[in-house]
Amino acid sequence: MDEVSLNSEPVGDDDADGFEIEGDCAMTEYVGQAGIIQGENPLPPAVGMEFESYEDVYYFYNCYAKDQGFGVRVSNTWYRKSKERYRGKLSCSSAGFKKKSEANRPRPETRTGCPAMIKFRLMDSKRWRIIEVEVEHNHLISPKSGKFYKSHKHLGVGTKRALQLESAEEAQKIRLFRTVVIDAEDSESLDVDEGVFGNNVDYCNQLKLKVGDAQAVLNYFTHMQLINPNFFYVVDLNEKGCLRNLFWTDARARVAYGYFGDVVAIDTTCLTNKYEVPLVSFVGMNHHGQSVLLGCGLLVGETIESYTWLFRAWLTCMLGRPPQAIITDQCSTLQTAVADVFPRASHCLCLSHIMQKIPEKLEGLYEYEAIIAALNRAVYHSLRSEEFEAAWEDMMQRHGLRDQKWLQVLYEDRKWWVPVYLKDTLLAGMFPIQPSDVVSSFFEGFLDKQTPLKEFLDKYDQVLQTKHQLEDLADMNSRNSTYMLKSGSYFELQLSKLYTNDILEMFKREVEGMYSCFSTRQLNADGPIFTYIVKDQVEVERNRREARDYEVFYNATEMEVLCICGLFNFKGYLCRHALSVLNQNGIEEIPPQYILSRWRKDIPRNYVLDHSSNGIDANNPVHRFDHLYKCVVQVVEEGRKSEDRYKFALQALDQILNKLRLVDNQ
Repeated sequence: MDEVSLNSEPVGDDDADGFEIEGDCAMTEYVGQAGIIQGENPLPPAVGMEFESYEDVYYFYNCYAKDQGFGVRVSNTWYRKSKERYRGKLSCSSAGFKKKSEANRPRPETRTGCPAMIKFRLMDSKRWRIIEVEVEHNHLISPKSGKFYKSHKHLGVGTKRALQLESAEEAQKIRLFRTVVIDAEDSESLDVDEGVFGNNVDYCNQLKLKVGDAQAVLNYFTHMQLINPNFFYVVDLNEKGCLRNLFWTDARARVAYGYFGDVVAIDTTCLTNKYEVPLVSFVGMNHHGQSVLLGCGLLVGETIESYTWLFRAWLTCMLGRPPQAIITDQCSTLQTAVADVFPRASHCLCLSHIMQKIPEKLEGLYEYEAIIAALNRAVYHSLRSEEFEAAWEDMMQRHGLRDQKWLQVLYEDRKWWVPVYLKDTLLAGMFPIQPSDVVSSFFEGFLDKQTPLKEFLDKYDQVLQTKHQLEDLADMNSRNSTYMLKSGSYFELQLSKLYTNDILEMFKREVEGMYSCFSTRQLNADGPIFTYIVKDQVEVERNRREARDYEVFYNATEMEVLCICGLFNFKGYLCRHALSVLNQNGIEEIPPQYILSRWRKDIPRNYVLDHSSNGIDANNPVHRFDHLYKCVVQVVEEGRKSEDRYKFALQALDQILNKLRLVDNQ
């Protein structure tokens, strides 16, 4: 037995004061100009909460205790023989009773044997988890008395103590508290952000902000909170209270995620390529095939802890609903964090980014051009996994590439990036399957390696407005303009009434491609399932085409059709081979299961748009809420400036409420 408790009896108040954790415990309700936070800790302790360290648990419980109005005592700490702590118990300072004193004038008894406490232990993951909670006290507690307890003397919320800064660069830091996130594996459990209070301090443990950067971030967030209801942001602090990681998103992105959150790309280009702005962005694809921003973060570095913190913050913002598929760059830390936070999502590596690395990784090799041609054939033209395996093996053997480490890693990860292995995953146009498919950054043209943070924030709204205007214009064109049918196909006519123009243009290529399918014949039948072979002329190299056989399965009973090329899952619409089989069977309309709502133009999407008062759609409840919220915020801002204004605003709001009730009665 290697476990021992060093505290068999509750220790006194002075012992509890041995933990001195820097920082103020509060949520992001208000941030003053000096960077000091004000507000309250909204969370009571709960079984299942996890923390990065023993000190974090104490810090959290002590903040909660101060908010409620009681002190904290370390009742028990258990150690292994290796002197590693593995279990602890924190109690109300009124827990237990003092030992009888033999002094002539003993102090009066102040303890009540209070049962309030938490127990926590070190898990295999090296996180500390709360395993037992008692929140009821047997004595009166009051938030007003919290400041009198010794355990709270380092937790003066809103005090103006100076920050201990190491350089002029750190002169202004945003100091906010962490949020609660939803565990991806159990939406009912709560988890406190990881990575907030690490034990190792180094110079890479905080964002390198230049003079004015922190104020620029604060100004932007304050502005967005006033004009944008549901604007969401949260920060991660290091053990010195300095900004380490940051996440934010706006109301429109949160609503858009409900429509286009099935497939999400996580762009870490700025972080990987050492941009001035260490940006990570969450990007989806809208009903026009345009990229749509679903959230942004600034990270201190490419670490598992930082990525995990960011992903959990984003998942919390999206109400704990993970995407079906996630696309990232090839990076072991990213892959680990995605597997941890999104265990049920299909994780894919961006094929376009991998192929763009070929010159850097392979250029200079003997027969470089021949290697590239062989690699392209294996990746882009394999219809079955065994075809890819044979083509890859032939390339490795023919060109003597056995010792090429980058190719070895690519092969080990092949099921995450080679199209032939991803056919069963719905990727809705976000995964490139042809050499001509290029994935660009959402902020391309607005952000480069030298762009400073302040300039990026200035451009941020400009980028969003540009993207929003493009989407609004595409909406208008799809609703109002007449789509010019290029063929006599019933399939194209059917979708022209449902899909947006941009998606129709892409689908049109498949309709036209039916004419290159010069042979469609039934191979065999197994009950209601028929197997067809469709011959198609495809381009395999520049200016060279060849005939290929595509296997298509058709279930006449269920009206299901499946092609070996997998285009429906990759792009979100049926391929020419499947259309040819439907056509041969006399089917004039695409079955409903192959018409995706994410491409439709006739679905009203209730984005929270930045309308002026004249542009509000009064029939849209989301727009009504948005506009009323902004008006009320203006009243609150004016009303708080003086006591007279406050009283007048309160009276006016009461009158408005009474009039609204009269409207309901009438």
